[in-house]
Amino acid sequence: MSFKRKAIVTMMPMALAVSAMFMAGVQTGAETFNAALTYRSKCGGCHGQKAEKKFDPSKSDDDLVHIILKGKKAEKPPNMPGYETKGIHAEQAKALLDHMKSLRQ
Repeated sequence: MSFKRKAIVTMMPMALAVSAMFMAGVQTGAETFNAALTYRSKCGGCHGQKAEKKFDPSKSDDDLVHIILKGKKAEKPPNMPGYETKGIHAEQAKALLDHMKSLRQ
């Protein structure tokens, strides 16, 4: 098999995969993250339907995002777990925070 033919055979599957992803519209984590759904399933049990419990909106956004990511030991249990180790990144934590603030309005 010639070099040119080997190159074509090797590159064709990669080119097809890249074009398929492009045509399908590859989404990043931020585009697929649903803050409302995540809040209901992970946060609402402790913070309430309207984020009325154990949430201090007077703290800075940076502090609250840090708490979402790293967790916080409460004066009495349950403690706030850190969600960074569970796959939540800063942009998603900010989206959760924004959702919590919107629930309180």
